[in-house]
Amino acid sequence: MKKIFLILIAAGSLSACNKLDENPTSYITASRFYKTQSDAAAGVTGIYSELTSDGSEQPLYGREINFLADMTTDDLSAGPSAINPNVRALSSITYTATDDRLQVIWRQLYTGISRANAAIDAIPTIQFDTTLRSRYVREAKFLRGLFYFNLVRFYGDVPLVLHNPADASNLNSLKVDRSPAATVYAQIIADLTDAQNLPSTYSGSDIGRATGGAAKSLLVKIFLTQKDWTDAISKAKEVINGNYGYALFPNYADVFNPSTKNGVEHIFSAQISSNGGLGNSSSLMGANFAGFVGNVPADIPADSSVYKQFSSTDTRKAVTFYTSLVNPTTGLVYNFPTFYFGKYVDRSELLTPGQSNINFPVLRYADVLLMYAEALNEVNGPVADAYTAINQVRVRANTGTLTTGLSQTAFRDSLYAERRREFVQEAQRWFDLVRTGQLVQAVSKVSSKTNVATRNYLYPIPQSEISLNPGLTQNPGYTN
Repeated sequence: MKKIFLILIAAGSLSACNKLDENPTSYITASRFYKTQSDAAAGVTGIYSELTSDGSEQPLYGREINFLADMTTDDLSAGPSAINPNVRALSSITYTATDDRLQVIWRQLYTGISRANAAIDAIPTIQFDTTLRSRYVREAKFLRGLFYFNLVRFYGDVPLVLHNPADASNLNSLKVDRSPAATVYAQIIADLTDAQNLPSTYSGSDIGRATGGAAKSLLVKIFLTQKDWTDAISKAKEVINGNYGYALFPNYADVFNPSTKNGVEHIFSAQISSNGGLGNSSSLMGANFAGFVGNVPADIPADSSVYKQFSSTDTRKAVTFYTSLVNPTTGLVYNFPTFYFGKYVDRSELLTPGQSNINFPVLRYADVLLMYAEALNEVNGPVADAYTAINQVRVRANTGTLTTGLSQTAFRDSLYAERRREFVQEAQRWFDLVRTGQLVQAVSKVSSKTNVATRNYLYPIPQSEISLNPGLTQNPGYTN
């Protein structure tokens, strides 16, 4: 039977499938699935699972997001073992609208949105504890906001779908035109404004779920992206001065230490555990460590500049990269011929490359501090509070405090450089280069990426989606 790709998954479905029969015989609708408090809990858990699980592909925060947010920058390139031609096309900035990685992440984000829509609509109709019921809805809104934030940054105008169709058999109901980015951002802000009312902390099995502090921190990033400096400052102050208990780890390595996951610096992380196959960070970890037999990882530094930006005293350098590892079987030190990425290499899982217990940090406190410093500088120049914020990050990295008396431009340049050193391979670099207008200038310095152009400030709408829904238009510079 003919198969088609859809922008949405059937309402309320907890499946991660990306294909549906053209004439399916049954559907899982929100009204049929959501009946009890247990259903509500399972439904929200299903939204979270889209961050880290995909039965047929590498998970969203298990490597897919890094293809678009890191591999297309001056930080990462595809190594020899990255054999997917679509991945290599992203690395060389020769990708087109038919690149399968673009379609996969589009599907993953809209799958998460569809699950969130079902939960937001259905959970209020279930009779159980009102506080818990409101919490589940707000968690769903936080996640929907996060999914849409990624979509609007990657693709610009995108279809804004807030309610799943009652009849998924009507394919026309799934064909939605693109909404202006401003409209999408307004909805994201509305979702996260409600999500701010989530609890500040959790205990037990709820640790790792979205909190009110996470919603506020994500709002800071949204305001910064929109160059709404005033609101970014105000919201960052709420995070920094709020009763959330956030702080920097004294040791940068603890950001990526399985034994300190969900610690004081982790505002929101994609929850990763080993022994889960494609449902965990296996692909991401496997891209960074290929074993002790001389294989080259699938992800390699774009050039030496990403390594050389770190001073010899910078404690982030030995965490961000590895040049040697101890073989846990022999106890011997294996020296690698060059530097490779090390943040997600779980030293306790070296004998099983492809396994890891290291969470993916979506939002952490260092980011809030640097965003606060950036917004302050854009409004008032490098005031004392801006120095205080950036220096917390620098002192932790053992690089000393920033030179005082800098101009606004010099402080801005120092801040951008600090962000690059702090967030290598954390799906931040492309977003930072785009929002600061530096993408072409920075990426074109890499000899293998000179194809970068202004069109690359957005990714093309996947051709498979346009073929299904001709109402979707393509982004400038790309052909259908």
